[in-house]
Amino acid sequence: MMIEGLKEAIERIGGQANLARAIGVSKAHVWNWLNREGHVPAQHVLTIEDATGVPCWRLRPDLYPPERFKNACKQS
Repeated sequence: MMIEGLKEAIERIGGQANLARAIGVSKAHVWNWLNREGHVPAQHVLTIEDATGVPCWRLRPDLYPPERFKNACKQS
């Protein structure tokens, strides 16, 4: 589910390079999250949420459980 949230964020913003630019990291970081690490680092979750509208609980449900954060995070 974490990868699906990241894929959705990438799609919404128009690609990995656009996401990287929007949150101030390299495209390689985004690629690594998607293809190696399997998740967005905690410190980038809320920035990605702001940039793309993908809610925090879709990006890291292990940190932001949907049952607790659906109302606290932005809704897509």
